Amino acid sequence: MTYLELSEDDGGSHKFYEVIVSGAQVTITYGRIGEAGQTKVTGFPTEAKAQAAAAKKISDKIRKGYAPAVRGVRQRRAITRRAVTSSRSTARQAPVLWRFASGAAAFGIFVDAERCWVGNQRGDAYTVTHSGTVTNQYRLPDGVKCIVADDFWIYAGCDDGRVYDLSGKVPRAAYEIAADVDIYWLDIRDGILGVSDRAGRITTIDYEDEFQWARTGRGGSAWMVRCDQDSVYHGHSNGVARYDASDGTLVWENASAGGVLFGWQEQRSVYAGTARRTVHRLAKDDGRTEGVYQCDGYVYSCATSPGGRHVFAGDNHSSVYCFDASGERLWKLATGCGSALSMQFLDDRLYIVTTDGTLACIDASEAAIAAAREGTVPQPVDVKAAATLTPVEPSVVVETTTTAGEGVVVECTREGDRLRVRVASPGYERWNVQFPKEIREEGARYLVDGVRPSGRGGFYRAYGDIRRLL
Repeated sequence: MTYLELSEDDGGSHKFYEVIVSGAQVTITYGRIGEAGQTKVTGFPTEAKAQAAAAKKISDKIRKGYAPAVRGVRQRRAITRRAVTSSRSTARQAPVLWRFASGAAAFGIFVDAERCWVGNQRGDAYTVTHSGTVTNQYRLPDGVKCIVADDFWIYAGCDDGRVYDLSGKVPRAAYEIAADVDIYWLDIRDGILGVSDRAGRITTIDYEDEFQWARTGRGGSAWMVRCDQDSVYHGHSNGVARYDASDGTLVWENASAGGVLFGWQEQRSVYAGTARRTVHRLAKDDGRTEGVYQCDGYVYSCATSPGGRHVFAGDNHSSVYCFDASGERLWKLATGCGSALSMQFLDDRLYIVTTDGTLACIDASEAAIAAAREGTVPQPVDVKAAATLTPVEPSVVVETTTTAGEGVVVECTREGDRLRVRVASPGYERWNVQFPKEIREEGARYLVDGVRPSGRGGFYRAYGDIRRLL
């Protein structure tokens, strides 16, 4: 057994790498110091080849700065929790239709036509219908930093450094962020992951969970990352920058926003909520400031209605705002349940998650807002999760089947030191398939509900249930 660590000062790398050779089998465990890490077991034809493979792995790590260490001497680094304050709003009450207490401060929210997702710092994620019924609960290993959607897929970025796909029966780890990256926010577009972190860096990772490029911004505490087909938009303590998605080339920078605390995007503009009590709208093509929306407190979150017709914001005084596109403030109302750390608008409703862990649905229609400004609001319904609701946890267990049925068959093969998955069913390109790493096994065949080609082409993305073919 060989145990190595790489630990750097000033928030740098803090990770371990352990290699155990047992006969013709090599077991490698790696991850953040103080955590269990990930384990991979590989068999070789002979003991000599196993020893040679292990020696190469160890040599590669030592060249990268790892050194022999004793497990347990160094301790796990503390996870960054966003330091937020919240005070009670003095504005009139917003027309909250229903509210659900998730149990801990919540950052993660995503809303589509069918349901609302909320994830909190305790690692709980829930789905709630638009009428206010809790339908599912997921229990993830650590706090949920954010929830994002990418076409069919829903992802939760967590404080354990992993991004979990919540689209199937059970959560599965889709991306393993580098151990030296303290996630602040993430976004995914067409399988490409963008991660902003505590040190002010932006990192992109491809569909095979392999590093693409990283850049260090001109500020720290990078709370904003938004991705589109061509670019990555990165916001930190000194403004916003745009990078080319393919190679990380800097396209433009705008320092006028400063102190960015949240980001949003529309087709032609990006929005940055700031500690300067403003939301800045920046043109995607050249970074020029197109509009500034003035609030009365630090802007923890922002969102827009389709096309940017209205701009919404949530401040640190538990107030929410609405502006027209030109910057005129239309209204300011109190949430009654804490400051909105994330928000999303859909079909005349504004959904927020707050510092006290509440997912709230606000009626943002003109009639409801007009009544609220006169002091008339509905009695909000307090939504409860059913006591019989069983939390679903991440798993590496795969169900089995003996028939392919109507699904798509994919197979796992070895290429050098990596396991790749490709479609085995007829009629498909021989592209790689985005597929959970933890359940890949050389020579195995799996049945998936379907695969979709990525928007940019070149690889497939598996979706739905995964079963191993026997």
